[in-house]
Amino acid sequence: MAKSHPRIERERKTLEAMIRLTCRERHDTKGEFCNDCEGVFAYAIKRLNKCSFGEDKPACAHCPVHCYRPDMRQRIREVMRYAGPRMIWRHPVLAVCHLIEGRRKHRSVPTPKAGPQINLDNDPEKL
Repeated sequence: MAKSHPRIERERKTLEAMIRLTCRERHDTKGEFCNDCEGVFAYAIKRLNKCSFGEDKPACAHCPVHCYRPDMRQRIREVMRYAGPRMIWRHPVLAVCHLIEGRRKHRSVPTPKAGPQINLDNDPEKL
């Protein structure tokens, strides 16, 4: 894996810590991911590495582009809902950085410009 920006690397570590915590406590694993959590982690890292915003990426919850499949998005939400409150005790630095990143202002993302509005009805009252 190519060397990435420190923010992206910290986000990768936070994802791994959250998924590992959830897997250990919910699936009773010791140190390793279960097959299901391994798939979630691999998918999340793949999406993180392909993020088009790069080092300027906002927190996924605030991103205008939802790149996760709906089922994986739900799984990551469940992981964060479970592990988030527990992270402050297990990984306090990562937890605080994650909270700060979630509230950080990001540069605005350009939205596609709408073309001229064409009214095909030719009704003057609708113009």
